[in-house]
Amino acid sequence: MLSHFGWKAAIAVLMNAGCATLLFRREWTHVQQTNPTPADSVPVSVVLVHLLFLIGVVVFAHHPAAFMGLFLFFMGFVTAYQRHQDRLILREALLVAFFLAGLVVLGGMQQWWLKPILMTMDSTSVYFGATLLTAVTDNAALTYLGSMVDGLSEEFKIALVAGAVTGGGLTVIANAPNPAGFAILRGKFDDQTIHPLGLLIAALSPIIVAILAFRVL
Repeated sequence: MLSHFGWKAAIAVLMNAGCATLLFRREWTHVQQTNPTPADSVPVSVVLVHLLFLIGVVVFAHHPAAFMGLFLFFMGFVTAYQRHQDRLILREALLVAFFLAGLVVLGGMQQWWLKPILMTMDSTSVYFGATLLTAVTDNAALTYLGSMVDGLSEEFKIALVAGAVTGGGLTVIANAPNPAGFAILRGKFDDQTIHPLGLLIAALSPIIVAILAFRVL
């Protein structure tokens, strides 16, 4: 992942973040900064516990029993020590979980129509096709459905994943974490809504940078 996608994605992210920072530099000067008081600072012990939970999730990702026990323990920890932690966004996380569960259950049944289509495409067409499709469907769905097809070349697989990663911000539904981000940021918008056309237009420039990073570099 690092050799094929990581460094290219990092360059695209740095360029897009740098340009966005320069573009909105005047707005940044009006952001109110509050210095946290000692009572509001997060203890180092709480930070270490969260890091241990993150490490545990990675280690036990393929062991459901241990993972669920770790998850329940984490929810208990957050509930017991609410003072230094934000509220868990469980509703949005469950929506993503249900989507991925449906993808696993129903994805294997799509091979009959997906394989003939993919076999007629080269790496370039599948890259831009995946970039466009991920504007209306989750990139996990594209990559998972692509893994259901046998006989694809290594170059084809790389192009499919790269295309799915490139177009993940074109719409709110383009990527599973997008609705969670929308829930966090919607209070900053008028009527707590994000205009879909405005989001599409704003996302075009970063998408072009990502395309150049993945196809040129």
